[in-house]
Amino acid sequence: MCGIVGYVGNRQASTVLINALRKLEYRGYDSAGIAILDGENILVRKSKGALKVLEEKIANETIKGSVGIGHTRWATHGEPSDTNAHPHSNEKGTISIVHNGIIENYAELKNKLQAQGFVFKTQTDTEVVVELITQNYEKLNNIFEAVLATLRVLEGSYAIAVLCKDYPDRIIAVRKESPLVVGLGDGENFIASDVPPLLEYTRDVYYLEEKEIAVLYLDHVDLFNTDGEKIIKKPIHIDWSLESAEKNGYPHFMLKEIHEQPKAILDTIRPRIVVDKNNVPFDVNFEEMKMNEGWKSAKRVVITACGTAYHAGVVAKYAFEKLARLRVDVEVASEFRYMNPILDKDDIFIVISQSGETADSISALRLAKAQGVKVIAITNCVGATISREADEVIYTWAGPEIAVASTKAYTTQLTCLYLLAIKAAKERSTLSSQQVTQYLNNLREIPSKIQTILDNKEVIQKTASLQLNKNKIFYIGRQFDSATSLESALKLKEVSYMHSEAFAAGELKHGPIALIDSSTLVVAIASEPSLYDKIGSNMVEVKTRGASVLVITQDKTGSFKDKADEIFEIPECDNVLSSILTIIPSQLFAYYCSVLKGYNPDQPRNLAKSVTVE
Repeated sequence: MCGIVGYVGNRQASTVLINALRKLEYRGYDSAGIAILDGENILVRKSKGALKVLEEKIANETIKGSVGIGHTRWATHGEPSDTNAHPHSNEKGTISIVHNGIIENYAELKNKLQAQGFVFKTQTDTEVVVELITQNYEKLNNIFEAVLATLRVLEGSYAIAVLCKDYPDRIIAVRKESPLVVGLGDGENFIASDVPPLLEYTRDVYYLEEKEIAVLYLDHVDLFNTDGEKIIKKPIHIDWSLESAEKNGYPHFMLKEIHEQPKAILDTIRPRIVVDKNNVPFDVNFEEMKMNEGWKSAKRVVITACGTAYHAGVVAKYAFEKLARLRVDVEVASEFRYMNPILDKDDIFIVISQSGETADSISALRLAKAQGVKVIAITNCVGATISREADEVIYTWAGPEIAVASTKAYTTQLTCLYLLAIKAAKERSTLSSQQVTQYLNNLREIPSKIQTILDNKEVIQKTASLQLNKNKIFYIGRQFDSATSLESALKLKEVSYMHSEAFAAGELKHGPIALIDSSTLVVAIASEPSLYDKIGSNMVEVKTRGASVLVITQDKTGSFKDKADEIFEIPECDNVLSSILTIIPSQLFAYYCSVLKGYNPDQPRNLAKSVTVE
């Protein structure tokens, strides 16, 4: 995933572009660059490394021009370098482009161009696109027609923005399977890969659909399909505040977003819980969905997702099966698309993606729809590909999540899944009306209980400082806690680079216990009182072999007093819903380990916020 920005207006484009790229740097940070039309030429400045390297490079330079494009890169083709950095230009410097995505047939196209005598200067697939546009422009003498002709031969995913020296008043932008947003200003217009860079300048946007083309001028924006036919659509107004996309005084976005979880969950719950005149909840209603009913006839739920969203699906499996007595299969999206899955039109298919642009999840969605299965999407991004292509959409209302490691997106995904499970249970009569009310009341109490955990975060910070020397961290749990262990281990390895794994606690004796020694920390998650004895026995087993033990639990009776080195108590909660609480200490632990080791938790190495290519 890379970040694209563009500007047409009356301001100095370089200032606008650099400012916008700061808000997209989470999308890629191995190089950055800008291209500015100064009225006569296209001036390109780019550098390997973080955006600050580019800023330092141009700090003493005046780059005049009010039309330009910019890019922050996460490498796919070609190692990070000044040469491979975007923007890329043709040999004469008359056309420059920035590109997010992968051109899948670039090798074939590259071979054809090389046979014609073209010599490539970079290792990127983007250089192929520049040369194709150039060749088509020389034939057609029209930059818009040249872009259209080029798109017809490209295969893969892309968002592309194009500058042409002969057309100094415009930017041409197009997207296919990679996000691109057009910002509509007053006497100025913008493009960006995501909303945050636009909020300082405008709240009115177009989300480009598949293969839509936008031509940005100073005073208007024209939209076209790939046949060159003009499209008319209404802009969408963005309600996010600018400060919601900034750090708000926190040292890192990750910590800010951990602290935003009470509000994000409350925002996600409030519109969906139906209450009577006495404010007693009795039902769940997703206003954005047509299918609030229909669970009675369902035989199975199939959930697919990647990474953190997949872990939310694993928690949901336990919730649906326990509450609604409905079979659930959870599949990793990257495997699902190749497994020739057996689907039935009576299945309920749920795809989960924070960005709504995850390539494997989009492919899984399309595969399910091709087999006639209705698809429910859970996503945080209005207008994203998954939300547009699914039959039904549930938005998590988490707001912008800037840190690469997901926190509030995960817990709001869990919240939506719990609401769905309770709705399914009500429709299937597997819960009484009193039980439905009880679960919904318990869910409404979750935000304040998370706040209680956050108010005691210094305990986790101290524990992290004492465990930094551990070489292996194992998370164990049973049932819902086993699912939470998966996400806990992922969070730690993502941001602190500490080796961490998750095991169902009962599996310790089936192999993993051989790895236990004095260099090991075992984090036991224990939210189910009926399983305290079982998990307690596992804790004794690993302590006997030299491991340190931290237990995250809601136990108040002292069950683990002599079995753990550190005990972090969470507020009491029905264990079905406890996964939203037990993950919070794990998020904090991962964050503090990262910071104490001197890393930037917002931008972990080798990772990007959303994987929009396979």
